[in-house]
Amino acid sequence: MNINEAIKRGKYILEKNLIKNSQLDSEILMSQVVNKDRKFVILNPKKKLDEKKLNYFYNLIFERSKGKPIAYLTYKKNFWKYEFRVEKDILIPRPDTEILVEQVLKITRNKSKLRVLDIGIGSGCILLSILKEKKNFYGVGIDISQKCINISKTNAYNLSIINRLKLFNSCIDNFKYGKYDLIISNPPYINKFDIKYLDKDVINFEPKLALNGGLDGISEIRKVVKKTSELIKKNGKFILEIGFDQKNKVKELLINNGFYINKVFQDLAKNDRCIVSTKK
Repeated sequence: MNINEAIKRGKYILEKNLIKNSQLDSEILMSQVVNKDRKFVILNPKKKLDEKKLNYFYNLIFERSKGKPIAYLTYKKNFWKYEFRVEKDILIPRPDTEILVEQVLKITRNKSKLRVLDIGIGSGCILLSILKEKKNFYGVGIDISQKCINISKTNAYNLSIINRLKLFNSCIDNFKYGKYDLIISNPPYINKFDIKYLDKDVINFEPKLALNGGLDGISEIRKVVKKTSELIKKNGKFILEIGFDQKNKVKELLINNGFYINKVFQDLAKNDRCIVSTKK
């Protein structure tokens, strides 16, 4: 069987299982199998596949048809300008989260040698993208998950910035290392009772630890804001990702913890997504 025939067959299986973007997914999974980019796959439709590659392709299609995210099948996800390794139990980077990187780069345009803390580093996508753009920033990342720490380390090596990064496997309550010019965080912020309404790709495969914001959705945000107020320098900037309906509650939390609200930014879908604040 050739590449084109296998892709068509893969698309048909995915469609039957109600997977959106079945053509694209089939092409991406074929790229993984032949270890080439998607352009190669499209330009070489007649290239024959041996039995081993064909079996690998159908295994990936079968996993995708059950809803397993593409990123967990290819072990990678693009974010900002870079490619990040992701695995099971690591939250997959979202395009909406790029707004945090964008705002940091705007705020620090004329700054150098800043110390940046990422609370809940996950794959490292936010902090490592910033360190890659700002060659003389120094980063610290913490996460309660050892697997996230390991993946962040791998991604930092791949991006050649490991020498400007320190990682800690710690919960936020116990963390006491240093003072920071800038703190960023994308904490779990989904209401515990709303998790069941997320896409099946998310509910069935992504880590609940990185999604569950407790009964009111802001349990983890509360902890992060309180700790940030202790770890941030005076006039330091705090950039926080929030849920679409949490703006007012989180603004109140920030004000009560000694922050001045600079601005709330919206994501691509025009939902409130990111609050920029300054420590008084």
